[in-house]
Amino acid sequence: MAAGSAPVMTEPFPAEGLPLEQARQAVLEALSGSPLVEFVPLQEALGRLSAAPVLAAESVPGFRAAILDGYAISSGESPAPGTRWELVGRSAPGAPYGAELAAGEAIRILTGAPLPPGAQRVLPQEQVHCPTASTVELIEAVSDNPWIRAADEETSAGQQLLAAGSRLGTAELARLASCGISQLAVSIRPRLALLITGDELIPPGERRPPGAIWESNGTLLESLLARLGYPVTQKRVVADDPVALRQALQELAACADVVVSTGGVSAGDSDWIRPLLAELGQVAFWKLFLKPGRPFAFGSLDGPRGQAIPFFGLPGNPVAAAITALQLLWPALQYLEGAVPQPLLRFQLPLAQDLRRRGGRPELARARLQIDGSGRLMALVEGSQASSRIGSLQDADLLLELPAEAAELAAGSLVWAQLLRLPIF
Repeated sequence: MAAGSAPVMTEPFPAEGLPLEQARQAVLEALSGSPLVEFVPLQEALGRLSAAPVLAAESVPGFRAAILDGYAISSGESPAPGTRWELVGRSAPGAPYGAELAAGEAIRILTGAPLPPGAQRVLPQEQVHCPTASTVELIEAVSDNPWIRAADEETSAGQQLLAAGSRLGTAELARLASCGISQLAVSIRPRLALLITGDELIPPGERRPPGAIWESNGTLLESLLARLGYPVTQKRVVADDPVALRQALQELAACADVVVSTGGVSAGDSDWIRPLLAELGQVAFWKLFLKPGRPFAFGSLDGPRGQAIPFFGLPGNPVAAAITALQLLWPALQYLEGAVPQPLLRFQLPLAQDLRRRGGRPELARARLQIDGSGRLMALVEGSQASSRIGSLQDADLLLELPAEAAELAAGSLVWAQLLRLPIF
């Protein structure tokens, strides 16, 4: 072995690499542990995973309420036009009418206001008029709708509002707030450390010497993982030096639950990550049967107490790093958090144009959603699909699953696609 060169390793893995689904299964089977629990205020729980069921302490809204502005009456039957009632009071949100409503009486009521005892129906204000200050008269026929919201419309006391293991989105948090919940038990997210390797890397903003590139994988992966709900707690940028890399890997394994690297994972003279992983832990598998993303390593680092710290060696090319993070790292982080991993939504749609590619490996191609003249959704592939081209991720709505054997696909061909959009609610 030449001095300063990475050692040549025996290959106990398939020469072409593991198929993606097999690799994902191998990653999940290698993980273990039960997540810890913490209590957080409701406003800090967005994106977190509930650690326990949440039950309603009482019914919500807890009182019958008017669905619209109008007049509440005691009759449950549909009254005839010309019927009159004595106007005896008013009910507004936060200022209810304080007496029981008797036959022949009506009160002015606003949307969301409580109905008093005895009230059976709300007459929409557009269907009545007040000939005097104390009289209400129906001027047109009404529907069978009483326009009343039930006291337990949102929930009844003791009803489960949220199951354990639920991902907390906007709708979940809003519903819990409406039911008086102010804090939640959530699973603690795994601590995530990121190692970026490369002699050629310089920080953005610095003058770039010949052969150097501005470091972007850190920004790409850190922002991607934060968007997925897993903030990076430690980040290092280290040159392709085995001594410095060994020290960085050991230090990160001592302060993180998962260590992720990008770059230095192939088989070149300066690719040290895989041999160092074998030295400091274990290589479970290397290489994916996938484009982009072939140079990928998964295994574990020995932690300070002898525990196995999961390790993901992502490719150095940014697009390949992002796609393998989505396909393999993200499910693992979900699992370690205590969730059942939820992959990206998959569906079939036709290609908007002919597509030619070099076959041989399955490919996840970046594409945009396009709507044709008939309103049909289609997949449009534009520009270069090079794994080094970060611009191919801009405006990407989809990852198209192109089979290994497919070198030419005609416009209109149905392909499977993964949706690159997170839910709003």
